[in-house]
Amino acid sequence: MCGIIAYTGNQTVVPILLDGLKRLEYRGYDSAGISVISRKKLKTIKSAGKLNQLEVKIDNSIASHCGIGHTRWATHGAPTDENAHPHNDSHHRFAIAHNGIIENVDALKNSLANDVIFTSETDSEVIAHLLTQQDGTLADAVRAVVSQIVGTYGLAVIDQQNPNTIVVARNGSPVLLGIGDGEMFAASDMAALIRHTNQVVHLDDGEIAELSPDGFKVMRMDASVANKKAITLNAQFAHYDRGGHPHYLYREILDQPDTVTQTLSGRLDERFSTAHLGGLNFEARDLIGIKRITILGCGSALYAGMAGAHMIETLARIPVRAEAAAEFRYRNPVIEQDTLYIVVSQSGETFDTLAALREVRRKGGFVLGIVNSVGSTIAREVDGGIYMHAGPEVSVASTKGYTSMLVCFSLLALLLGRSRDLSPQRGTSIINELKALSENIQRVLTLEPSIKKIANKYKKSSSAFFIGRTNGFPIALEGAQKLKEISYIHAEAYPASELKHGPLALVTKDTPCFVVLPNDELLQKTISSMEEINARGAPVIAVASTHNKEESTRIHKLAKAVIQVPDAGALTQPVLLGVVFQLLAYHSAVGLGRDVDQPRNLAKSVTVE
Repeated sequence: MCGIIAYTGNQTVVPILLDGLKRLEYRGYDSAGISVISRKKLKTIKSAGKLNQLEVKIDNSIASHCGIGHTRWATHGAPTDENAHPHNDSHHRFAIAHNGIIENVDALKNSLANDVIFTSETDSEVIAHLLTQQDGTLADAVRAVVSQIVGTYGLAVIDQQNPNTIVVARNGSPVLLGIGDGEMFAASDMAALIRHTNQVVHLDDGEIAELSPDGFKVMRMDASVANKKAITLNAQFAHYDRGGHPHYLYREILDQPDTVTQTLSGRLDERFSTAHLGGLNFEARDLIGIKRITILGCGSALYAGMAGAHMIETLARIPVRAEAAAEFRYRNPVIEQDTLYIVVSQSGETFDTLAALREVRRKGGFVLGIVNSVGSTIAREVDGGIYMHAGPEVSVASTKGYTSMLVCFSLLALLLGRSRDLSPQRGTSIINELKALSENIQRVLTLEPSIKKIANKYKKSSSAFFIGRTNGFPIALEGAQKLKEISYIHAEAYPASELKHGPLALVTKDTPCFVVLPNDELLQKTISSMEEINARGAPVIAVASTHNKEESTRIHKLAKAVIQVPDAGALTQPVLLGVVFQLLAYHSAVGLGRDVDQPRNLAKSVTVE
């Protein structure tokens, strides 16, 4: 959940490290630091807080061409200068930057000599001290140390006695190499490299790489050479820019009409009224053999999976359940051969989701992935899948990534439905619905002034409820998630039918209740739930798809405010309703002066358990 950047070459290293750390800020962090080798000495500078607090400590005249940088998200020890990375050994020979968690840190500490002095509370510092006990090359030393670690690591190491060499290692936390002309980079995220190169090599778990200005060598834990080939990523520096907007989150909300077009591009098969998803690695006969589907994800990916489950069940009539990936693997799940497993992750590196994927595959299950990051670990380890093609998502809170997940599920539901009993006529109708989605999202974005007004009216509420039925409930969950994670307003989501079974006890005149109202067969029942809330004096804010005059009149009568999205088809209504809640959360957070792109205590890519 932290960020690493490393460089060796002929350029001055400090500006490269600082720029890389800035590109990694979106992942979430509470301290930062750099280590460089300058005039045969190791210099480490670090600080708690934001990068500007580190920058004031750095002498920009430092002459160095090799170094590592790190942004830390605290797991062991408070955010302090001492606990910030990189960490050094007692003799200031080695510097290490570590992402992950060392589970056997106490045992490793006990293996060290009694005179070793620790200067931090972190688990990571033990790596630096262990390196001093090893023989051989720097790569040999790193291999010997990581072989003792129980846990996860993305690791970068420099050695004052090898001033142009960097060694990196990976187990459970992403590390990629960037290839330049007479220079090499390493990072935990492509964002730190995109200004310099798009030629990258992804390390797999159990691999170690030795970098020098002349190139790289990747080795396995047994010291054998792993022949890794570079890939070219289709990423541009402009994709990681705010584009003139005040926040990345706002840009990414506004990007969604284009993002949806990218996700759908080349995937609508109008000739056969179905979807074309070539990456699934499935034949038509395989699709027919699927008896059940299990969808696994975390956070917004889980809520997208819940919405996807409803889509697939409705169109394909296959039993589907969505489950939190972390809980799934800990209950010793029964893996069935006729069940399709789908893992969902924007980053493709979510630790809990990756662990669930490996558990399913270990037991012989077939796994598809829905991911955004090309070349990510989940993308490489699944049996097949769908790339979201949403482009880089920088803000911690997922918006365009979440929307693209829903679109991917729509395509998969269409494909599975047409492989069964869904008629060509219905397939054509769904294709037309998806083709209209980009324009309909643009129409929702024009509602921003009204949504902003509602956000400002209720931004000082201490709590909020979100309710919906069946396909509206996952949208309510995601709406509550967005509001709480970036505005810090306590928010809960409930199925509308559950209100009278307990939650109504918490409804007061000061509790805004946001009601999700898709235009479906349960609309009247959801309107009845609005009656229940209204009777308790709580303000109701309706987000509705219906344009039926009688229904709209009744909704307006019961609600303090109504946001009416275009009356799209059942498959794409969740997308449009979700965009409303993204704007609501954004303007609530801005109105409260929150750090919209980097909310407190959260990180973009959760790569630790």
